[in-house]
Amino acid sequence: MTGPSSIGGLAGLTGLGQADGVPGPSAGRRPSGDHGAEPDLSYGRAPDERLLRAIVQECGEGIVVCDALGVVVMRNAAAAELAPQIVPGRVPASGPAAALLDGQGAEGESREHEHGGRRLLVRRESFGVAHRAWYLRDVSAESARTDALLAERGRTAFLLEAGHRLSASLNLRRCARTAVELAVPFLADTAMVVLPPAGRRQADWLRLSGDDRRLQEGAIALNAAGQVPGLTEALAGFPPVPSRWLDPGQVPGWVLPQGFGPAGHLIVTPLPGNGVPAGALVLARRAGGPAFDEDAETLVRLFAARAGAAISAASLYQEQSATNAILSDDLLPPSLPHLRGVELAGSLRAARQAGLIGGDFYDVYLPGSPAATSGSEGSAGSTGSGASAGSGGSPAEAMVVLGDVCGKGPRAAVLAGQVRHCLRSLLLVEERPERLVPLLNRSLLGSPTPNPYVTLVLATVRAVGDGHLRVGLAVAGHLPPLILRRDGSVHECPARGSMLGALPRTVLTPAEIDLAPGELCLLYSDGITEAFGGPTGRQMYGEQRLKNALAGCAGMPAAAVVERLEQISTDWLGGEVQDDRALLVVRARPRR
Repeated sequence: MTGPSSIGGLAGLTGLGQADGVPGPSAGRRPSGDHGAEPDLSYGRAPDERLLRAIVQECGEGIVVCDALGVVVMRNAAAAELAPQIVPGRVPASGPAAALLDGQGAEGESREHEHGGRRLLVRRESFGVAHRAWYLRDVSAESARTDALLAERGRTAFLLEAGHRLSASLNLRRCARTAVELAVPFLADTAMVVLPPAGRRQADWLRLSGDDRRLQEGAIALNAAGQVPGLTEALAGFPPVPSRWLDPGQVPGWVLPQGFGPAGHLIVTPLPGNGVPAGALVLARRAGGPAFDEDAETLVRLFAARAGAAISAASLYQEQSATNAILSDDLLPPSLPHLRGVELAGSLRAARQAGLIGGDFYDVYLPGSPAATSGSEGSAGSTGSGASAGSGGSPAEAMVVLGDVCGKGPRAAVLAGQVRHCLRSLLLVEERPERLVPLLNRSLLGSPTPNPYVTLVLATVRAVGDGHLRVGLAVAGHLPPLILRRDGSVHECPARGSMLGALPRTVLTPAEIDLAPGELCLLYSDGITEAFGGPTGRQMYGEQRLKNALAGCAGMPAAAVVERLEQISTDWLGGEVQDDRALLVVRARPRR
């Protein structure tokens, strides 16, 4: 196009037309006295129109020039390729060309515009009052890279959040719920986690949808799982089937939430566990929504791996907790038995509160009827008490034991359980404490348990009439029991003996005491007296402080004595638990 309009437009655009005049012979000369001035870059004759057109045509950025009436007076080759609808000599009145050159946005500012399947960056500039130029640049590739980078950042952030939230709990149901909450709506419109079959008959499932954020739960029989394409294989741990191979029209109604409508896209993937499948993940998108492309399926598999690991860990923890509960059930203290004329109360505190079990133990045996006894060892935070039960109670004769084994935690609790059950068996053939202790020592020496060292106190309790109790004591390397009289005085029992499980021969000095109504005998472990704390945190509690505290318990019921001494010991420690602690009180019931 070389008409006057075009020529005039180009001249107006460049500012070098006839109106500007042609420089004279001395126009480009530098003044003779201005030697330090910058060179005059305008020196020379103005380029003609053909040169300007060649320069504009070779520009890699699309350029479209319009006059004051909106007529296109020029476009370069780049603009013709980007917007072939823009034709010189015409006004883009409608269609894509008009939308591209609509004049929106502030002058000099760039805006993005979708045109012909491309993403263009458009900038408008004005030259005087007669011409406007639009600069067009194809940024499709740059935008695609930016979109890809943002999408990758989003996927990475999603996986980081998934790993953080899934690892925050070891509760199986909570992990499954977190998995479906994360999957909707980032991965799908509805998500279902199918847990491994329970008892090989049915499988539990949890489901969530974007429309209704309320969690839905249920169970399906294994034969019904075969109705969902790929679900049986996923539950068995087989690799996932690509989404394009699954027919969402085959999905049964129970898989999708009520009112969800037909599924347009489906993906079913296993949840990898620790050697065995942890379940399956079912994701569905509505018809008309985006399909699961390769990137989406990769993200789903990565998410499923994290969810499967969390669910597997929670399942394993649940199984181990159930097993530990069964194994430690016999280590936890039940209520102490009721004996006529006797009050019994005990307390155990383990050094490792999280484990609830330790090396201190106590028990009560009823000779002649071992199956009817009850007791405890190695439990934390338990207090049992037995008050007078009248004529309907158990016989007024029993054997009480309190002991401490070497070590702390589960291993010590196991040894404490062995001692307790060994005593139960020995009581079938021998009831005298001075004979039981050597037999127990021989049993410990033959045990495969490393360092089977035990200290304990055996006490036989027998009613002798008029409300008195006769207590026979045998001490094997343990702290001697304390006797609290009615007048508040505290005496140390003279019984002594050697530790068990260390030497073939035991040395015992038994003793027998009489408890009048209201008086008591306290059995305790060294975790009470050797506790470090107090104002400085470095003082040992000691036997004298225990005696002083016990003296202040005169006239109190057995359960109240245990509670008070336990509280004093806890306050002394100031929260710093150092060792297992055990208390057991045998009190003669006071007269009414």
